[in-house]
Amino acid sequence: MTARYCDCHEVLLDCCPDRLRGVIDAGASRVALYAAGGAPNEVASIIDHTLLKPDATDDDIDTLCDEAVQYGFAAVCLNPTWVARARQRLGDGPVSVCSVVGFPFGATPPEVKRYEARRALADGASEIDMVINLGALKSGDRALVQCDIEAVVEACRHNEARSKVIIETALLTDYEKRLACELAKAAKADFVKTSTGFGPGGATVADVSLMRASVGEALGVKAAGGVRDYETFKALARAGATRIGASAGVKIVTEARGR
Repeated sequence: MTARYCDCHEVLLDCCPDRLRGVIDAGASRVALYAAGGAPNEVASIIDHTLLKPDATDDDIDTLCDEAVQYGFAAVCLNPTWVARARQRLGDGPVSVCSVVGFPFGATPPEVKRYEARRALADGASEIDMVINLGALKSGDRALVQCDIEAVVEACRHNEARSKVIIETALLTDYEKRLACELAKAAKADFVKTSTGFGPGGATVADVSLMRASVGEALGVKAAGGVRDYETFKALARAGATRIGASAGVKIVTEARGR
């Protein structure tokens, strides 16, 4: 089905403020909306400012954190070795520290991922992006994938942290993407995420739409990998992404300000 947008606000028709007013007046206390662009501050507020390059330096991490504060990004997303430094740099401010687990291949046992998550959380992370066991998924071993996800989700829940499940869409069939989303939902993860950024492809509108349809309103959808400009950001948000992972966050917000 082709997405329809309202003429008055240029958002998804079902998200139009005029249409929603009746829902709110009827007693709804919370309404979930998909961002379609909006003010620069709103754009920044759903971006995970990301630096996962293996050759990142301490100065690079400091710059990442300073930019996150300056622009109002949701989080910085970085490798586990930098979590403590980022937490200290950011202090108790609103920017979250997100770390990755089983990254980038997902080919480690559940108990190792659990330890990785616990260590990152102890160092100050409040969000964990874990890569599923892709080989197990493609082999049809649902039980192992479920156990794999639950190991990290439980560690996050114990620490009141968000869990995001990376399914690496470029390596999966549509059936496998839906199955991965179903398993993440069953494990009570907070988000499903498209990509590591190190696979053969990144986020696409088609994959975000499929993932949103698979998880419904129960989970967030994070689009990551190849999100380099504001137009791509808007397309992915319109498709259902509620968080965007990007190393080009400053560029995206700067472009939004110029509109």
